[in-house]
Amino acid sequence: MTIKSPAQTGPNPVDHSAELAAAYPEYSHKQIMRILSGLLLAMFVANVAGTVVANALPTITATLGSTQQQYTWIVTATLLASTASTPIWGKLSDLFNKKNLFLIGLGVFIVGSLLAGASPSTIYLIAFRAVQGLGLGAMMSLTQSIIGSVIPPLQRGRYMAYTGAVIAVATVVGPLVGGFLVDVSWLGWRWCFWSAAPIALAAGVVLQFQLKMPKTSGRTDTKVDWLGAALVCVSVCSLLIWISFAGHSFAYGSWTSAALLGGFTIATGLFIWVESKAVNPIIPLWLMRKPTTALAVVASIAVGIGMFGASVFLGQYYQVARGYSPTAAGLMMIPMMLGVLLSSVFIGRWVSSVGVWKPFVVAGSAVLLVGFILMSTVRFETPLWLIAIYGLIAGLGVGMTMQNLVLAVQNSVSVHDVGAASAVVTFFRSLGGTIGIQVLGSVFATHVRGLLQTRLSELRVPLTGEVANPQSMSLDFAKLPKPVADAVRSSYGDSVGQLFLIAAAVSVVSLAAVIFMKGTRLAAKLNTSESADNKG
Repeated sequence: MTIKSPAQTGPNPVDHSAELAAAYPEYSHKQIMRILSGLLLAMFVANVAGTVVANALPTITATLGSTQQQYTWIVTATLLASTASTPIWGKLSDLFNKKNLFLIGLGVFIVGSLLAGASPSTIYLIAFRAVQGLGLGAMMSLTQSIIGSVIPPLQRGRYMAYTGAVIAVATVVGPLVGGFLVDVSWLGWRWCFWSAAPIALAAGVVLQFQLKMPKTSGRTDTKVDWLGAALVCVSVCSLLIWISFAGHSFAYGSWTSAALLGGFTIATGLFIWVESKAVNPIIPLWLMRKPTTALAVVASIAVGIGMFGASVFLGQYYQVARGYSPTAAGLMMIPMMLGVLLSSVFIGRWVSSVGVWKPFVVAGSAVLLVGFILMSTVRFETPLWLIAIYGLIAGLGVGMTMQNLVLAVQNSVSVHDVGAASAVVTFFRSLGGTIGIQVLGSVFATHVRGLLQTRLSELRVPLTGEVANPQSMSLDFAKLPKPVADAVRSSYGDSVGQLFLIAAAVSVVSLAAVIFMKGTRLAAKLNTSESADNKG
């Protein structure tokens, strides 16, 4: 059965194909590289800002007196805001000027960075990190949308390899920069946020002169689905807040839990109903019914957990369990990100060369599963060289799947809907990472507490105060007696493997999803028709 977009329904559908073809001309390699120069610079600073706190978090939380629960929320606030806003930015890019939207998102990101650096407390830092996340959501979503509007699918893998490489490099550079800044006494952790502002401003200048996009999308039905946008935010936020606080700040069977889960259920139901009626839905339901999109969404969840969870909890493992400095912990993340870099660049070019994507996505999902299984064996005394090899393997899997899942979905729709299509995959990848961090953080704290009960009882240390609950424990080891500090370090080190065992279980589902995806050849030209039923 042919699946049609809303533009095709109704008694008198309007065909904008000719307008779209004129609005999206063919670009030369030189023109594409000029466009990418601005996009990649903005992506670089955005991803550095997203990962710069990975190794700086122990110092930040110790300085601000943050709890373990707040530790994860400093990261999650950014992911939550970017996740909830991603489909909104993506859909807006199908309706309005992509360049202007990108610059607006960049401005929001700069403001959030400046405010985050000036935060007087953890609560303010979490709030301003959310503002950063709104800008980050714009840049991540609109980058894919612009690439999908400029480059034909057959050549897209070659250029999207650059975006994967930038993400990989930024993921390495971010923790290193964060570690360096907190290690230098005359700079400090606040510069982890302030340093992003001038670089982002420079990216905006480059984009202003180099990014040349059509002034219109060839569409006249530009009514924005603000109700759908609000409902998706309420739905996502309710779910993530419940996952984060249930069992710690309130009981699973409490009225608070019921209110949050009820809010999530009602908001989700209303969202689906509103989207079925909206002229320009934020997440088009017809798009989600396409097998390629639905299966890509499932597969993206494991990639999200691998991207975000590994950087957060491995950084904590190296510093808290193994006692390394933030800078050294950043250096130890290089093998994993090297895997992402290598596979993104070489596999991206290979995909464009052979014109198919499925074999690489299946192979990447299998490699990611193997990497997570190996990482699940990491313990307190595991040799660092062995962890590096495991990380390299997991990184290869992430790099092979991350961009190619977006490419597969983009290849199945017209340029008319490429923004929404790209945003859907990015949205669920970020959602998977955000939920993953909260769930893994909760499992991590529970496992640490169980090990502490055993080890501290052997030392005859009473389980009272902070020691009784790792969720509220300060990570400032100078405040703990040495035997207790040693027990905490070993408990953290012996618990991290459990997180990757969970990630491996999710990866099994991801692998099954990509196996069932229908393999297609990449189109040599942009699809400027109104049809949403490309053979991909």
